[in-house]
Formats: sequence, C-alpha cells, structure tokens
Amino acid sequence: MQSQQPTTVVVLGTGGTIAGTAARADDNVGYRAAQLGVDALVDTLRGALPDGVTLETEQVAQLNSKDMTHAVWAALAHRVAAHLARAEVAGIVVTHGTDTLEETACFLQRLLAPAKPVVLTCAMRPATSLLADGPQNLRDAITVAAHAGARGVVAVVAGAVHGALDVRKAHTYRLDAFASGDAGPIGRVEEGRLRRLRDWPAGTALGLAVLGDDAARWPRVEIVASHAGADGRVVDALVVQGVDGLVVAATGGGSVHEALEAALVRAQDTGVAVLRASRVGAGPLLPRDDDVLPAASGLTPAQARVELLLQLLARRAAP
Repeated sequence: MQSQQPTTVVVLGTGGTIAGTAARADDNVGYRAAQLGVDALVDTLRGALPDGVTLETEQVAQLNSKDMTHAVWAALAHRVAAHLARAEVAGIVVTHGTDTLEETACFLQRLLAPAKPVVLTCAMRPATSLLADGPQNLRDAITVAAHAGARGVVAVVAGAVHGALDVRKAHTYRLDAFASGDAGPIGRVEEGRLRRLRDWPAGTALGLAVLGDDAARWPRVEIVASHAGADGRVVDALVVQGVDGLVVAATGGGSVHEALEAALVRAQDTGVAVLRASRVGAGPLLPRDDDVLPAASGLTPAQARVELLLQLLARRAAP
C-alpha cells in the first residue's frame, strides 16, 4: 500500500512585526511588534488555506526579533526537530521578525539540515495596518511547507523563496525587503503555486546535541568592522574579556585594515577563532595567496557569526 502524503503544517510563532499592532490602521511606522499570538495570525487565513492542508499552531516565543536570544534559538530548534519527526507533518512554518530572520534561518539550516521544509516568514507591516503583508506571506509560506519534495530551511517573503544561507535583509522598509545575493531565489509562489528555480538547501546537520543544556554557556562570538581609521584596540579589549570567536565585517572582497588585521592575527594566535565576511551586500570572498584569516564566503557578517558560533559549539561537544 502506498503511504499517504503528510498534510499537517505546524506554525510556530516567535513574534515580530507580523504579529505587531499599529496605533492606527494606516500607521506602518508607529507600532509595537509581537503583540498578537500565532493563533490570531492563522485565523486571518481561515478559508484561504491550500487544499487538503491541516494547521497546528504553537507559540514558542513572543518578542521583537531585534531582541532574539540564544535561549529562544535553542527552544525553537528543539520544537522544530520534534515536529519534523512526526510522520503526519509535511513541514514547519516559523513566524519571525525581519531584523534577525537571516540569522535564525542560517542557525536552523546548519543545525538541522532538515529533509522536510522549514519555512520562515515575516512582515514589513504590522498585522493591524490597512494593507498588512503578513497574511499573504503566511499563506505563501504554508504553500511551500506543504509542497511535496520541499526540504531545507527557507524564507518566504513577498512571493520569493530564499535559501537559508543566501537570504539577507536588503532594504529597510520595502515589502520585498529580502534578497538572495548572487544565488537568486530558490523559487516563487505565484497564484498559490510554487515555481521552483533551483535546488533546495542541502547540507550535513550538526545536530541538536551540539547545543548542550544551557544556552547561557554558549561561546561568546562578536562582530567587529573594518573601516577607514580602524585599529586593533577593540579586538585586544575583547580578547582580554575572554571572547571565544570574532567575525570581521571586511571591506570589499574581504580586505581588512592592516592594524585591525594584525590584532585579529594576534587574537587567532591566542586561540580565538576568527572568520572574515564582507560588509558588501552581495558577492563571494575570493581566495588570495596572502590571506591570513579564514573566510565565510557568501555569508553576511551576522550569518558568519552564527556559523562560527555553531563551529565552536560542535568543537566543544566533540568527544
């Protein structure tokens, strides 16, 4: 007998502008994020769900994503993994704020590399605004989460499907505020149907075990920036404070001010892990013969911080 296609999509709420309330219906600036629960968001879609899809909801957190914490990441990862392990679940949708969505997406993909889809979605306008974008984004995300053959962590915003390691917030207020750099979107949701343009995210999962039992004890990883007039004092101060890892938001194709680079090399020599990422919005870091600092090519500085954090956690968890 042929097994039945899973039809349940679990929507996990974490807050964000998609759950925000405006002071007035036409106010997209003066609003409070994370005011509505995930059930209220899903209620806007009753009667407008993809055919045959059953929804379940769970509130994992309720916060403005600028205030995202490691503890919420850990809780979210465990709940995502638990639901993915259920045979009847086709996929997961996570409602999230826009500010740190690219970090959470990167975190979940590198940690879980799921064989089912985990779809982050968000909104640039609060739920009570006159022309809220959240309901359409949420419906599109459910469409992708229920799509047969979909896998990996993606973000669905303004009809575009972005891979977890490619997505980045590229505009401060436009409804299509996210981009995928050179890679381009994985697909688009058009009139309720997914048109796929390239492969789903793939990779090897690090696994939940690397997280340990206490997010407060995760390694400390900070971001420093290279710029005109940069020096190494901030790096030296962070090393004295006991930082475990440093990401440098490099200029151009990965170049770092010589004074800052010298301090980062000193830090690296003392055992601090270092990664370079570019502060430019698109383009890889091409290797050069004189590189002295490893590169996280293709990742934003914020995503590179997630990558380094997970590398250090995996190192700590290794036998």
